[in-house]
Amino acid sequence: MTITPFGSWPTPITSELVVAAAVRLAELRTDGEDLVWTEGRPAEGGRTQLVRRSADGATTDLLPEGMDARTGVHEYGGAAWWVRDGVVWFANWADQRLYRLAPGGAPEALTPEPARPRADRYADGDVALDGATIVCVRERHTGSSATEVHNEVVRLAAHAPSEPEVLVSGPDFVAAPRLSPDGDTLAWLQWNHPAMPWDATELVVRDLGTGVETVVAGGPHESVLEPRWQPDGTLWFISDRTDWWNLYRWVPGSDIEPAVRIDAEIGAPAWTLGSARYATLDDGRVVFARTASGFDGLAVRAADGTVTDLDLPFSAIAAVRAAGPDAVAVVAGSPTAEPGVHRVNLTTAAVEKLRPPRDLGVDVASLSVPEPITFPSVDGAGERRTAHALFYPPTNAEHEGPDGELPPLLVVIHGGPTSAAVPALSVSVQYWTSRGFAVVDVDYGGSTGYGRAYREQLLGQWGVIDVADCLAAAAWLAEQGRVDGARLCIRGGSAGGYTTLAALARDDTPFAAGADHFGVADLEALAADTHKFESRYLDRLVGPYPEARDVYVDRSPIHHVDRFTRPLIVLQGAEDAIVPPSQSEQIVEALRARRVPVAYLLFDGEQHGFRRAENIRRALDAELSFYGQVLGFELPAGEGIERVAIENLAGS
Repeated sequence: MTITPFGSWPTPITSELVVAAAVRLAELRTDGEDLVWTEGRPAEGGRTQLVRRSADGATTDLLPEGMDARTGVHEYGGAAWWVRDGVVWFANWADQRLYRLAPGGAPEALTPEPARPRADRYADGDVALDGATIVCVRERHTGSSATEVHNEVVRLAAHAPSEPEVLVSGPDFVAAPRLSPDGDTLAWLQWNHPAMPWDATELVVRDLGTGVETVVAGGPHESVLEPRWQPDGTLWFISDRTDWWNLYRWVPGSDIEPAVRIDAEIGAPAWTLGSARYATLDDGRVVFARTASGFDGLAVRAADGTVTDLDLPFSAIAAVRAAGPDAVAVVAGSPTAEPGVHRVNLTTAAVEKLRPPRDLGVDVASLSVPEPITFPSVDGAGERRTAHALFYPPTNAEHEGPDGELPPLLVVIHGGPTSAAVPALSVSVQYWTSRGFAVVDVDYGGSTGYGRAYREQLLGQWGVIDVADCLAAAAWLAEQGRVDGARLCIRGGSAGGYTTLAALARDDTPFAAGADHFGVADLEALAADTHKFESRYLDRLVGPYPEARDVYVDRSPIHHVDRFTRPLIVLQGAEDAIVPPSQSEQIVEALRARRVPVAYLLFDGEQHGFRRAENIRRALDAELSFYGQVLGFELPAGEGIERVAIENLAGS
């Protein structure tokens, strides 16, 4: 072992490695014996390619150059494609029209050219059993404001261009339209402002012959997800009616029956459409992912209702699909492996790698494995409560810090804020830990994975509970002697960027520096200028606007720039429609005016999150350069990291 100052450890986990052959695997579907999945490829400008794996193991890219299977519905997208009998239907990012791609053919547009570019967006489709028609979500943008966006369920011909027929309109949002096996009944999810899909949704079914509708489940205090018809005519779905997102089934004309009741989350927050956390097999078994203590696992419900956990290496599972009579295919990762596509034999628990994670060429001894921690925190009234996080100690097979020196800590705040830390291997996290940083990924009150009651701790408390838990995580780790309390840094993107700014906008902030990735500086401006999906999100997290304007002002970092004293780096996408660049520019200009050290990088062509390889690299390296200058450590030689300019920092 070589003794090297924390932060300066040489590492093979460079920004080049982070993006080299990197792909984002998320969605997975079966088509007969074939599997089809998505690959988001930074090296191809961030586009989403569809990959088919045939039964003989051969893989084929399906989309031609210039096509990108990505939808703008809800801005976050998801479920931009579906497949049946070799045919793929997909929404193309450039124009948002729906296309049909038959084997050996070229993509054919099925939907009309909209009145305005990209104004009609499609997602979350389902093909009728006879293959003749499709039902899907359409989002129509008739103007520039959130009130001029209309979400509906439409039906259209599956194999020829046609004018979509509107089946469901009226609710603010719709999702998961699904046709019964006989094609006579349509099920879908719907919800209205100010609820988000994890707050209050309804599961509705309609007899397409008579038009009679039935609300099967859901309501003001229930979130329903993933409705799926079964061959016997029953309808399965996920609901949090008993605090946890568990599995239920409904027999038409009868009552709802619990199928799986456990103190763990089977569902996940529906930021994107098309989640697949469970799969049903022909013999009546159900295989499902469930989150407990921050980690995912896979379990099987037998036909008699008994539940058995599978002994698998996975800690994060993004999709579960039936793949034969005794197997499922999953997109899953582990603490030491990035997500891949795998087939799991349910009898033996054997795992076959169908799309292996990339070989990083890194000694596993240099990978930091997350440790779930709980620690004391407080609520807005100062009452004690417990919060959760994943802690990554600094880890490098060849380097260690000097005796008596503790590592700097990077407090990481996930976005959402209704989301959670992901315990699968993230090379972006290892970029820091392998250099000598400790990292704590905080599941503050309001995060998912710990039941509805924990999720609802953030209602009316955004900017309070999340900040308290981030401060508490840093303080607890310093008290435990695991990190240097004088070298605490904080970073976050989107909602995590807001928490970063709020934590720095305090007279008593313990943080030496922060990094804001496209975060919110002005809650009031966000309430007035964001996309439809989140346009009323803050009603529940902060308060109704403008009635609670005083709260918005009080919790907005832009109104407390007089408290900012610590250096800040801000990274922003120029085409971000969710948190517009004006949010970042406000805070940067305010800090410049006060002579607070600040660095600002604006990335052209990027939206909410960076997808292009060159921008991902520059963002990581610039942030490392920023911490090096602020905390006073030298960057490892040989990586060619460009020094970021920090305004108002002595010596920069």
